[in-house]
Amino acid sequence: MLNVVSLFSGCGGLDYGFMKAGFNVVWANDVDKFAVQTYRENFGNHIVLDDIQDIDIESIPDPDILLAGFPCQPFSMMGSELGFNDARGTLFFHIAKIINAKKPEIIVLENVRTLRTHDGGKTYKVIMNILENELGYKVFDTVLNSADFGVPQKRNRTFIVGFRDHTFEYEFPQTIELDKTMQDLLEKDVPQKYFLSERILKTILSHGTKNYRATPEIDLKVARPLCATMAKMHRASQDNYVTDNGKVRRLTPRECARLQGFPEDFKIVVSDTQAYKQFGNAVTVNVSYYVAVSILQAIIRQENKKDNEVQEVATT
Repeated sequence: MLNVVSLFSGCGGLDYGFMKAGFNVVWANDVDKFAVQTYRENFGNHIVLDDIQDIDIESIPDPDILLAGFPCQPFSMMGSELGFNDARGTLFFHIAKIINAKKPEIIVLENVRTLRTHDGGKTYKVIMNILENELGYKVFDTVLNSADFGVPQKRNRTFIVGFRDHTFEYEFPQTIELDKTMQDLLEKDVPQKYFLSERILKTILSHGTKNYRATPEIDLKVARPLCATMAKMHRASQDNYVTDNGKVRRLTPRECARLQGFPEDFKIVVSDTQAYKQFGNAVTVNVSYYVAVSILQAIIRQENKKDNEVQEVATT
């Protein structure tokens, strides 16, 4: 069983996908105490609550695989798009320091789709140069959409997979047909607090003001991307709303968990505000799982290739 170290773990979406695929997450980290609370309740005490920049790198176990769904706000259209000019953006360079010190055989990085185009592609070019030329990894990258892996949520994310062994052959997972809608994941008998008042409904369903204009839509079959600020209830052109018994309501935290691929027994132990933040920031479990399986398949192919090479040498 290969050991995994996870940075910026949040409530555990990326980690859980790898756990489901049979990998052993031995150490995890996040700076958000509420995310760590949720993680511990569901996955165990191997997560450390602290700023990764304040943790002694030597205290981190040596992993076979390193995961890092690093903060996306500096590169996100929903954020400031400041990139490396934002202090959070510089966390990538700290990830690079950890990779350089620990030298994991495989790395998996995740971020928003716009990471690839930020600052005219210059930010991504810097990242790839560091991974390939400075750290020496053979790197594969793509954009994966949660809706292509069994979850009715349009959520495009950049995935970067790197191997220290340049003889590895790797392919990202094939997409699967979506056989459910957001409506299939809705709860029944939802508490009244999730329904919108007539006053706020007018704002939610408005087309916007001044420079921001967008068409409001509710009851979508495939949800819009969940975001960390869902608790603020953005307009219906940004957030997800559904009609329930003739009334409009927001999604519940449990429905958000389902839209991120978390199982029904996943414990939600924090306030609604914190739960919305955690699920809005999470990596979709389904996508993580299929990426983990694709890596496992690459490892098996690599081992078979080496066995064949040994047999060929033995017979010559």
